[in-house]
This record gives sequence, structure tokens and C-alpha cells, in this order.
Amino acid sequence: VQLVESGGGLVQPGESLRLSCVASGTIFSIYSMGWYRQAPGKERELVASITGRGVRNYADSVKGRFTISRDNAKNTTHLQMNSLKPEDTAVYYCNADGVQTRDRFGDYWGQGTQVTVSS
Repeated sequence: VQLVESGGGLVQPGESLRLSCVASGTIFSIYSMGWYRQAPGKERELVASITGRGVRNYADSVKGRFTISRDNAKNTTHLQMNSLKPEDTAVYYCNADGVQTRDRFGDYWGQGTQVTVSS
């Protein structure tokens, strides 16, 4: 199983970005897909997650600004980030939790994509 993220970049405060993540491989099901971020000198933190049934969870710091979505048939998830702030600057990682394949049940991580918010 591989997770591949895309959509990071450099934007100014107040602008928007859309991150995408595709999980590939022989996947039978994925319980939850989500996004984490890690800023320099800080621990990795949950940004948003969504279950296969559409139950969403957001960090307080992004509520009202970020929206997570998911396409179960395509094993993809997107993170729409609006009204970006400098404190959103971090490497964003895609996570797939509860992944059932032919041989394994577990979680997987993408390689990360850099988001920089600066004027």
C-alpha cells in the first residue's frame, strides 16, 4: 500500500490550498483517512480525519477553515484549506488507518507535503 500526497506549496496568509492523497495497492477497506502535520520543533498533530461513513474530526485550530472529504471508491481524501495562517505552516502527512489488505491489517503514512504560509 502506498499513500501519495499532492497539492502543497507556498501561499500568502488568507489564501487557500487543496491537498489530495491517493492510497494505492490491493486494498479491501480503509476505516479512516486523515491528515496530520508537523511544524519544525513540534510534535506531529492531527489536523482532520474522516471515517468511511463520513464521520469527521477536526483539530480546534482548523475548525471552520479546513474541510476534509473522502471518496471511498477511489481510496482518496482531500483537505480543503481556506483562510490559511502562518501558523498552518508545516509538513502535512496523509494517514490511512485500519487498512485491510490480503495479508495485513494496519495503518500507513504518506511521504509528506510542505505547506508554507508567508507574506
